[in-house]
Amino acid sequence: MSFLRFLILSALVCAASACAATEAASEIGGAEPPWIKNAVAVDDVDESAPKIALVIDDLGVSRKMTRRVIALPAPLTASFLSYADDLPAQTELARLAGHELLVHMPMEPVDPRFDAGPDALKTDMTPDEIRENLSVMLDSFSGYVGVNNHMGSKFTSVETDMRVVMDEINRRGLLFLDSLTSGRSTAAGVAEQTGTPFAVRNVFLDNARNEADIMRQLSLLERHARRHGFAVGIGHPHKATVDALGKWIPAAKKRGVVFVPVSAVALYLQNADKAAHTRALNRHDESE
Repeated sequence: MSFLRFLILSALVCAASACAATEAASEIGGAEPPWIKNAVAVDDVDESAPKIALVIDDLGVSRKMTRRVIALPAPLTASFLSYADDLPAQTELARLAGHELLVHMPMEPVDPRFDAGPDALKTDMTPDEIRENLSVMLDSFSGYVGVNNHMGSKFTSVETDMRVVMDEINRRGLLFLDSLTSGRSTAAGVAEQTGTPFAVRNVFLDNARNEADIMRQLSLLERHARRHGFAVGIGHPHKATVDALGKWIPAAKKRGVVFVPVSAVALYLQNADKAAHTRALNRHDESE
C-alpha cells in the first residue's frame, strides 16, 4: 500500500476518531479541521521509503533569512514567530511556495534569563490568561495547521497548563508539534489524553551553528527515518543551516528520502497508534 493511500485511509479513520475536534472546528468556521484543510498534499510514494519532516522555526523576524528558507525545496514546515511583523504577507509567500505553516508560540523557559517574547505563555498565568494570550497569537496569521513551542522548557513541563493549551488547540481543530526543549515535557502525553493530533521533534539540527555539525545532525535525522520510517527535524533560519539544507535535501532525495509536512507525521501517529513508541525513541537533547 502506498503512503498516499495510507494517508487517505487514515483520514477516513480520523473522521471517526477525531469527530469531537471536527465538530469544534465546525463551530468556529469549517466542517474540516484546519490541520487537515490547510495541510500540504503528500505525493504518492512508496510506504517503505524513509520520510522526513523538516521544520524551520523562528521565521518572520529576519525577512532576508525567511526568504532564503522559503526558497528551499518544498515541502518544508515553516514555523513563524507569532510576534513577527507583516505575518499575513510573509506566511502567504511560504504557503505559495508549497510549504506548510505553523505558529511558533512563545512559552516560558526554565532559565529566566531567556526572554521567550511578547504574549509568551507562563506558568504563573491563570487558565483564562493562557487562553487569552493563546488567542492573540493564533490570530497573528491564518492558513496554518497547528502550533509548536518556542522555548517552553518550563511551561511544557506543567501538565495542568499544557492541558489548557491542548484543550483550546483541539477545540480549534489544530495539531501540536512538541519541539521537545525539555525531557520533562508533558505535551505529547496531554495531547494523547485530549485527542489532539501531535508530533514530536526527533533531532535538533543546529544547536551548533556550523555547516559540518549540521550535516552530521542531518545524517542522524536520516538514520532515524530509515530505522523508524519517519523523523522530525527542527532547524532555524541561520545561514549555516540554510546552506547545509540547500546541499543536503537534493542529495537525500537521490538516496530515496521523501520529504513530508509535519501534518503527515501527525496523521500517521494518530491513526497508527504510534504515540508511545515515538516518545520512547525520541532523543531528549535539550535546547531552547
